Amino acid sequence: MLTRRRQQIAVKLGGLLVALVTLFSCGGHDLSNLCDCHPKEPDSVDFRHAEKHIPLPPGPATPITVQTILSWPQHESVPDRPRIGRETMLFQVNHAFLQWASVQDGDCDLHLEISATPEKNAPRVMVETPVDAEYCTARQSVQAQLKQHGRNLTETDGGEIPKPIPVTVMGLAFEDFEHNRGTAQIATTWELHPAILSLQ
Repeated sequence: MLTRRRQQIAVKLGGLLVALVTLFSCGGHDLSNLCDCHPKEPDSVDFRHAEKHIPLPPGPATPITVQTILSWPQHESVPDRPRIGRETMLFQVNHAFLQWASVQDGDCDLHLEISATPEKNAPRVMVETPVDAEYCTARQSVQAQLKQHGRNLTETDGGEIPKPIPVTVMGLAFEDFEHNRGTAQIATTWELHPAILSLQ
């Protein structure tokens, strides 16, 4: 009787230990909840961090296309400065194709690559949805909609979308500097960031 009781306690303790190891190996939060992501890098290493983490202004948004964004002049260097000119404008892309979706572990932003056509080699524009609380619903919506298309999007799952999905995007223009921001198909340093995306 005593031996059986000890075995039951050992099994329960073993299960508890496995649960604790899993919890701490995942950073202590739910990887399936995109609103519970914790950036691995400090804000200070993020280029123009304060300009990216702002609320979207009230509409109306100016309609544009992916081709329009690709045509905007790019600068060899972008100063670390407040938003000016085009970057203060709210835009809406009514027809595009989502090619890539992932969570950037450094700052927890959603990285979404869109193109004007569904071809996999089509030039792409980066769209980013910040981790900020005001974008929580938008992040969860993208996650839920992708799941309906058979694609998981968590802090550890994501990437290329095998069959590109039609989407609409609304966001502020933002010029980043040239660095490894996504796939080789990213064809401009201009982004929509912050932005929200909806699958059609």
